[in-house]
Amino acid sequence: MNTLSRRNFLSSSAAVLATASLSPIVGSCQRSSRPSFPGIDDFGSNFGGVQIGCTTYSWRNMPAGLENTVKYCRETGINSIELRMYLEEYLGVPENPTQRILREAREAQQASGAPLERGARPELTPEQQAEIDKYNADLKAFRLGMPPEKIAAVKKMFDDAGVGIHIWKATPANWSDEEIDYAFKTAKALGAKGITEEISERAVARMAPFAEKHNMYAIFHNHSQFADPGFSVDPFLAVSPAVMLNFDVGHYFGTTGLNPCDFIRKYHERIFSIHFKDKTGPNTNPANKELVWGQGETPLKEILLLIKREGFPIYVDIELEYDVNPWSDQVKETKTCVQYARNILI
Repeated sequence: MNTLSRRNFLSSSAAVLATASLSPIVGSCQRSSRPSFPGIDDFGSNFGGVQIGCTTYSWRNMPAGLENTVKYCRETGINSIELRMYLEEYLGVPENPTQRILREAREAQQASGAPLERGARPELTPEQQAEIDKYNADLKAFRLGMPPEKIAAVKKMFDDAGVGIHIWKATPANWSDEEIDYAFKTAKALGAKGITEEISERAVARMAPFAEKHNMYAIFHNHSQFADPGFSVDPFLAVSPAVMLNFDVGHYFGTTGLNPCDFIRKYHERIFSIHFKDKTGPNTNPANKELVWGQGETPLKEILLLIKREGFPIYVDIELEYDVNPWSDQVKETKTCVQYARNILI
């Protein structure tokens, strides 16, 4: 597998694709041409051939729910998203009691005078552990018993709005094998090309085989790892051509001070999407600080024009992390970011 390029991997592996249990299933996700989505004739965020999208984390403080996500896409003009939240809640996932139980156990342990180191897990009673175990079993049953028509209905909701889901951020590396399989089937049924997870040796090893099986991508996101001495993405990418990068240009620049354009030029064949944001560099005071686009030091214009000029088929997703003033909100700010990118690209 390591000898295959990412451009021919997905089509060549179709012959061994296992039959999926969720529908509708999209065809090959080979990315030989610029991404396109239904509805862009009416509105959209593809400017000069560069697909500007958004990770739904950008709207984390807004009223939740998939219906609202569709609404925010329409209000901002966004027509492609990395879906990060609300999917399983919309589908009726069991309520997770873990945080409540851990909080109650921590409070009981502190009240007893027993020491509890910072970050340490409190000791659980047999009843509390049994409740968590039951939840985990119920969650697995919920996922493995998901009716295909529920996923199809979600896809139709977004299709009708002219919004494509190119990634589902499900973070399944710590799930059971059956649940990882469910994650890729679900993502595929949504029309996504892959699943995003935080980069780690374990996550890559666990997810790559399932990405290959389902003719999809396992897409990995960075935070500050590039600032770690000796860190390289090469060992991760060598695992499989199904392994791709969700390259966060803000975290990269904010922690290293290096120009993301150099990384993009070198690894553009293995970059599926970019998290786009503006930050200060590591030597500025304050360092590595999220700022309104154009007020930081990340070379946003240079990055956008590089992708446009070279025709790299990379999704550029807004990740809104800077502080929003009281007279605005995250949806309004996202719309401003869309206009910022449009002004550069057109």
